[in-house]
Amino acid sequence: MILAVDVQYNDETASIGAVLFEAFDGAEEPVRFHLSYPDPEPYVPGAFYRRELPCILALLENPAIKPETIIVDGHVYLDGLTKPGLGKHLYDALNGEVAVIGVAKSAFTGIDPSCEIFRGSSKKPLYVSAVGITHDAAKRNIIEMHGNNRIPSRLREADQIARHGLAAPGTKS
Repeated sequence: MILAVDVQYNDETASIGAVLFEAFDGAEEPVRFHLSYPDPEPYVPGAFYRRELPCILALLENPAIKPETIIVDGHVYLDGLTKPGLGKHLYDALNGEVAVIGVAKSAFTGIDPSCEIFRGSSKKPLYVSAVGITHDAAKRNIIEMHGNNRIPSRLREADQIARHGLAAPGTKS
């Protein structure tokens, strides 16, 4: 199973959206999850993982979520190859038992050009880095991932679930 996950924030709450599915290129109906996480850590430049990692780990406590691969909205390696980002910290927190692919919409300063991929007719790249799976396989999987747009449909769904949860009654938007 593959899990696409995204986290959105306001001043008081983190909203985690996740989509669990069987195949990168599959159009099967996924299983969707949402979790609210109170009092997330503040954003610290250069240490984004400190804010997002506890939220993702809380989601993974759900026994129905047992992925072989996790796709995060962000970087595994900030430079694409060696400098740990959210995805590498997640991989380490899971004792290297789950492959992690990072799909970032913007480049981190100094990211290796080999991380760029293009999907659909977009002229703007995505930046893919990975651990627990080869870089080439990760890039190929994201290129082939379901959906015709720049952002794969499963990542877009995770984003929408997180945004919707943040705007739900009882939370501030």
